Amino acid sequence: MSAKASVRDETTAEGRAVSLGLIVAVVLVAANLRATLTGVGPLLPAIEQGSGLSPQWGGLLTTLPLLTFAATSPLVGRISHRLGTSRLLVLSLIVLAAGTVLRSLPSVAFLFIGTVVLSAAIACGNVLLPAVIRRSVPGPRIGAVSAMYVTVMGLVAAVSSGVSVPLAQVLPGGWRTSLAWGAVLIVLALAVWIPRLRGDTAQAGPAAPRGATPWRSWLAWQVSLFMGLQSLAFYVTIAWLPSILVHQGVSAAEAGWMLFFYQVVGLVSSGFLPLLTRGRHDQRWAAVAASASNAAGFVVLLISPELALLSCVLLGLGGGACLVLALTFQSHRAGSTAQAPALAGMAQSIGYLVAAAGPLLLGILHDRTGGWTVPLIVVICLCVPMVAAGFGAGRDVQINDPHSS
Repeated sequence: MSAKASVRDETTAEGRAVSLGLIVAVVLVAANLRATLTGVGPLLPAIEQGSGLSPQWGGLLTTLPLLTFAATSPLVGRISHRLGTSRLLVLSLIVLAAGTVLRSLPSVAFLFIGTVVLSAAIACGNVLLPAVIRRSVPGPRIGAVSAMYVTVMGLVAAVSSGVSVPLAQVLPGGWRTSLAWGAVLIVLALAVWIPRLRGDTAQAGPAAPRGATPWRSWLAWQVSLFMGLQSLAFYVTIAWLPSILVHQGVSAAEAGWMLFFYQVVGLVSSGFLPLLTRGRHDQRWAAVAASASNAAGFVVLLISPELALLSCVLLGLGGGACLVLALTFQSHRAGSTAQAPALAGMAQSIGYLVAAAGPLLLGILHDRTGGWTVPLIVVICLCVPMVAAGFGAGRDVQINDPHSS
């Protein structure tokens, strides 16, 4: 896309007010991006017992969404160019509903097939939301809107984790019915997005040029690596923090509350970050500070396990801020609205591939060494390239700028 077209995109976005309807629409999609996934972990013992799955297959069930994200994300930009962003979002919500129902049917095959289907639908939402924000939100407000949807996504994810077991205990069908409760949120999102199709289609006009995936852009790689490494830190924490704490003498119940506390701190961090970075287009030092907070949390966990609460605070502050920054970069660093889905697809494909490897790698290292010292040292070392990638991705430049290389 030409520089003139890119400037015209920016001018249009800057002059557009953020409507309440758009905020509600974005928030409802965000609410569906984790709700159907985070309830699986607490239900996993019941799922394994009820379906006869081995622990290895149970582990695959929890890793499968990340692998599906990595495989699906690069395709979303091309499909979006053909169908339109809003149409693809509505189609994704419909597929998400179908996958959610399919996963709850009485068959192990349906359990896995449904997980792949709903994860592919979520991958579309993951990629398309930054593109919607890039297209519809004025530049100075992108960070605030991104933080809002990250906060809602995290809040609903935490609620889903908390209610999945109680729902399984009271609903007919047990864990299968509990896995399907997120369909309620999908219906609400569809009710808001379907009426928006007409307005968005009318604004679309002639087909716009599709942004190519920026594989040769160093800035795009920095955005992608930052997305991947902060995702790895998050999923490693979610997967192994309770086990690490139990290994260090904390009770299982207390370890569970520590994990919940970590997520609450992350929500607070993601909500307050826009207030701290308001008006600052250069976000290098915010990314460095957030990445360093992650590293410090793992260091405390390694050398002073009795300070686990402090470790959760540091990990939550860093993790919540890193996620908002990673998603904001996917909107801010795109050279045009057409390029935003391509950059988001690249960043999330690489990001979730890296994230899927993290918990598996730590599990292998733990099995080989019989402890958590080596795995934690590896994660701390990986925070160093996270700092470097965040510093590069946080620059106030875009992919087509001469200074982005």
